[in-house]
Amino acid sequence: MKVKMMATSGIIAALYVAVTFLIAPFGFTNIQFRLSEMFNHLVVFNKKYIVGVVLGVFISNLFFSELGPIDLVFGVGQSVLALSITIFSAKFIKGLYRRMIFNTMVFTFTMFLIAWELNIALEFPFLLTWLFVAVGEFIVMAVGIPIMVALNKRLHFEKLI
Repeated sequence: MKVKMMATSGIIAALYVAVTFLIAPFGFTNIQFRLSEMFNHLVVFNKKYIVGVVLGVFISNLFFSELGPIDLVFGVGQSVLALSITIFSAKFIKGLYRRMIFNTMVFTFTMFLIAWELNIALEFPFLLTWLFVAVGEFIVMAVGIPIMVALNKRLHFEKLI
């Protein structure tokens, strides 16, 4: 791994953790608005961002989640699965906005894993929990699209890593 990629991944992870920390009370319940999830859109610009995003999810869940190790398995697993689906699909979906919309839909759908986790750990009702966490994820990811596009115009994500 090149030094530039390691440094960029570390910065992405740190940003993910910092933003998660700012809204921690709203990021680990059955109604989630984890603003840092908008960083998931980075893989649309370059698949190498998966390292920093997954590291950020891991660290956030390790230090801020009250669910313990189960959140490392389900939370990190959901991120890896959704990011991998988005990365794989990129060769079939043309256009930045289309890929970001697809990414939003993938993350929204795969929140069933988080609902399953909350069902196992806290006995929350699965379907209702899936609805709540999926709606929260959809809102954050949808709002994140114009934010990430605007940041890309200034930072050129494709070239940073």
